[in-house]
Amino acid sequence: MSDSMTNLRFSEVALLLRVSDDTVRRWVDQGRLTVLPPDGGRMAIAGAEVAAFVRERRDQDDDAPTPHSSARNRLDGIVTSVQRDALIALVEIQAGPFRVVSMMTREAADELGLEPGSLATAVVKSTTVLVETPQAERP
Repeated sequence: MSDSMTNLRFSEVALLLRVSDDTVRRWVDQGRLTVLPPDGGRMAIAGAEVAAFVRERRDQDDDAPTPHSSARNRLDGIVTSVQRDALIALVEIQAGPFRVVSMMTREAADELGLEPGSLATAVVKSTTVLVETPQAERP
């Protein structure tokens, strides 16, 4: 494990959290995030602080009512495509910047009333999650 600390520019925090740069600036002004001393003229926020901020927001979101399920990875989105054949339906959901594709029985897709434009939540439950890092951060 590296001793180097990840620092994120406002634009990187905004991109990761799917908010505007102005929202990140407001969080800083409100004291919800702390700016590090400028390094080379660029203001940044410690990656560990951003992670803690995300955990705090996520914990607050956990108080919202959701269906009873052991799955924690829930991506709200809109159905963009449904391809049905005799037995199987291939359903594509755009959840923010993420494209999620689900294969299910045609009967299930019909019972759910899935059509392009339908609102849906992709619930991901998996035993394997692959993680990648940007090339620049690899040792």
